[in-house]
Amino acid sequence: MGSVLPLAILLSTALGDFAPQQAGSEPLEPALEARVQKLGKQLRCAVCQGLSISDSPASMARAQLDKVRSMVAEGKSDEEIRAYFVERYGEWVLLQPEAHGINWLVWLGPVALLLIGFVVIARQIQKKPAAAPEANAEQQSKRPAHAQGDDDEYLARVRAELER
Repeated sequence: MGSVLPLAILLSTALGDFAPQQAGSEPLEPALEARVQKLGKQLRCAVCQGLSISDSPASMARAQLDKVRSMVAEGKSDEEIRAYFVERYGEWVLLQPEAHGINWLVWLGPVALLLIGFVVIARQIQKKPAAAPEANAEQQSKRPAHAQGDDDEYLARVRAELER
């Protein structure tokens, strides 16, 4: 056990030089840095996949955010920066895909499902018959006394057979 600790220290020291760099660029002036963060919130981290590059702690996301920062410093427009990342990583890199082509399903699918759900619910509510009081009274008088209040047709037929 005594030799394991020095070995661990030696390895961590030797491998420390190979650790990925964290965000190496300096923040820009506040207005430009706000733009960097806004753009970073629109781009997906390739490692975390559920987070933006602004929110991800991954070193790759830090490098991507540095790239955004350098492109903002160069004076590139937001659209040029997004196009740069889409060109390299595909449209998947955008957290909010553009609404064109098959992507319309992403935007309209949930709305369509909600509308279909409301239609189904409305039809189910309308299907329930509003029983007329006269019809209920007629049916109640035709049934045997012990079957009053039972709506199960099968059970009513079984009771009718037993009464024979």
